[in-house]
Amino acid sequence: MSNSPRRNLALVAALLGWMFDGFEMGLFPLVARPALRDLLGAGTLESVVGLWFGVITAGFLVGAATGGVLFGRLGDRVGRVKAMTLSVLVYAGCSGLCGFATEPWHLAVLRFLGALGMGGEWALGVALVMELFADTPRGKLAAAIGAAGNLGYAIVAVVALGLNQMPTFEFAGASNWRLLMFLGALPAVLTLFLRLFVPESKPWEQARDEGKVNHWGGGDLPIILAGMAAALGVVALWANPLPVAWKFAGTVPLVAVAAGCFLLPIRQYLARSGVPPARVRRQVARLLLGAGLAGVPLLATWAGVMWQYTFVHKLTEGRDPTAVPTVMLVSATAAALGSFAIALLGDRFGRRPVYAVLCVLSLAALLSFYTMHDHYGPALVLHAGVVGFVCAGFYGWLPLYLPELFPTAIRAAGQGFSFNFGRVIAAVGALQTTALLNAFGNDYARACSVTTGVYLVGLLLIAFAPETRGKPLPA
Repeated sequence: MSNSPRRNLALVAALLGWMFDGFEMGLFPLVARPALRDLLGAGTLESVVGLWFGVITAGFLVGAATGGVLFGRLGDRVGRVKAMTLSVLVYAGCSGLCGFATEPWHLAVLRFLGALGMGGEWALGVALVMELFADTPRGKLAAAIGAAGNLGYAIVAVVALGLNQMPTFEFAGASNWRLLMFLGALPAVLTLFLRLFVPESKPWEQARDEGKVNHWGGGDLPIILAGMAAALGVVALWANPLPVAWKFAGTVPLVAVAAGCFLLPIRQYLARSGVPPARVRRQVARLLLGAGLAGVPLLATWAGVMWQYTFVHKLTEGRDPTAVPTVMLVSATAAALGSFAIALLGDRFGRRPVYAVLCVLSLAALLSFYTMHDHYGPALVLHAGVVGFVCAGFYGWLPLYLPELFPTAIRAAGQGFSFNFGRVIAAVGALQTTALLNAFGNDYARACSVTTGVYLVGLLLIAFAPETRGKPLPA
């Protein structure tokens, strides 16, 4: 098989992987509350269900952050395809096993383990595609990458709408949510496809032949696990009824420890490779910058955008089973279009101005969504599409920009850290949104409006970011 068809198969495999990521991430919020009510038993307080939902979501985000670093490092050490195959198998297997859960903590553990693979798959797929298609405009590749994940959300919405037309199907049924979770195992079929047909990245093979991959240390795993433990400590702080001052006091050092542990293997690799200290400091600064730029939309997504479905459920008082799937379908479809368009715009007008404009538009779109609507109707559905188009545009921008910050030898690990470390902060946001809702009397307009302020941080960060438009990928 010639190289061109083989690399096209690599693109197809990566796009399917991201689509399945979106499908699985969209599927769990849809079935989480029925599943938790089934597992916790009838009569369980909504506050208990909400707490478990927040803990499971936060654990998932920390798992993805850890997986991005763990599998990213593995991809730089043994190759993109091998590591990507393993990452897909991990998240698909754990997702499917959720269907056998008999306790809420089973779901928490399996979602965490599955997220390890999902966090790694994103970084590995982006590195592989960008390196295999070095002769293709990166804007087009990033557009396809961003759209694929959101297409998975749209498919979940279509499935939900279809099932709602079946009079005998109930999401809250004792077995139906399990059947839906079993669908999460579907990506496992990708592993055979990846191993048989997808070629390895030529730039990575060149780095391997030059001996660059041998500088990764064998003792990195305990360091990464220590970072994971610190990140889980942050979740534990915010999941327990402690004074807010104590939570903040504990969060700052724990986040610093997590970041330090996740960064240390990359710093040690650079030092072993003979990279001058000044350049090491520059790469670490880029890693932190990338984490900040990715963390802004991730925090806004998990602490604001994703709550629109609960908001719609509240407005309809649960009486319209098609309301949430309809909003999800419109939002996800618009998000796919937005991710596609923003990547192309970033390639046309530059990375920095497009990110800045996205921050302003996202703040306005999300803030107005929660403050302008007091009932479910066409206007709300249309507005959800605007939110999806603008706020998800970052997920077309990130795969365009992040690969341009790091050289081949640390590209997967660098992207894995940058894209996923923001999930640790997003985990706090996911838990804190519930606390804000309680503090504001379940007023979504006030609670979710607080989270939109993170886009102002994005405007500050992008001012320090280098412009990479028109430059080749770092070798």
